[in-house]
Amino acid sequence: MKIINLALFGPGKVGSKLIQQIIAAKDQFLRNSDLEIRIVLIADSSNLITDHLGFDEHWKERFGKEKRSYKFQDILKYLEKNTFTNLISIDTTASDSLPENYIDLIEHGSHIVAANKAANTLSLEFYEQLRTALKQHHKIFQYETNVGAGLPVVETIKSLYESGEQVTRIRGVFSGSLSYIFNTYSRQNVQFSEVLRKAGEFGYTEPDARVDLSGKDVARKLLILARELQLKKELEEVSIQSLLPTSLNGGTSLQHFQKQVSILDDIFQKHKDENKSGEVLRYVGELNVENGSLQTRLISANAATPLGQIDGTDNIFEIYSESYKEFPLVIKGAGAGIDVTARGVFSDILKINKQLN
Repeated sequence: MKIINLALFGPGKVGSKLIQQIIAAKDQFLRNSDLEIRIVLIADSSNLITDHLGFDEHWKERFGKEKRSYKFQDILKYLEKNTFTNLISIDTTASDSLPENYIDLIEHGSHIVAANKAANTLSLEFYEQLRTALKQHHKIFQYETNVGAGLPVVETIKSLYESGEQVTRIRGVFSGSLSYIFNTYSRQNVQFSEVLRKAGEFGYTEPDARVDLSGKDVARKLLILARELQLKKELEEVSIQSLLPTSLNGGTSLQHFQKQVSILDDIFQKHKDENKSGEVLRYVGELNVENGSLQTRLISANAATPLGQIDGTDNIFEIYSESYKEFPLVIKGAGAGIDVTARGVFSDILKINKQLN
């Protein structure tokens, strides 16, 4: 029997769903593949629990009873002591600091799966150091859910590049939350603040919706795709159109933003009024490989085009290349959601499993 050992960082919404999916599939993997997946560590930002034999469906109760505070060196000592084979560390956090520990994890025998985008959008120096460590220690880093949740976007871009296909341009709607917001707002006679409120209730936006409206999340995804094409770019080089007026930006409190959010109604009504007949609003990311420009912005799109036809939380990626000059390769589908993202992380784990002896 083959055993995969998992160290999970971030047992929040996505992390908890992932654990549920893994436990639910346990019997199937044993029966069909003679494979056991053990979750041997679960850690949030402050506390952790460990069990070298793996946790079952009662892990939440055990976390409540057994959790203990830790320093990251404690985790490395635990991994070193138990010498886990086929070890994979999973990052389902939104932490900017946890990825700085990836190299230590790699040096302690771990592969990495990350829904967290930070490692791929930190400085180019760190980005390259991480790739060097992976190569030196023969470890694998999977991060398909960084862009497009469960859609095979990163994998497709990698495959095109590695096959020698010259990608010239990538454009699309990269944010499931902004997709839902502008799909709904463009088609219904409703105030923008009301759509934003509903998006929050459905869990499509971050608790602080300014994270989505700032455009930085789309910019990070655009940067990840640019770096997959070996463009040596920094986040600061992305031209980002924020959807927030200065009075509601990150310099104010969340409480202030929520009280004053109706200010956005007039702003976006003006954008809607400027649309021509048959146009809808879309917040897009665009990478021009030939001139190296990266840009995020709000546009008016023809509702009859693929970009204009997306619905719900759909993402869409239009990939132009030598072989797809006039009619791009299009990847489209759900770009947000806890289930979809967790399933995408699970898929990345299984991709690593296939490459392990």
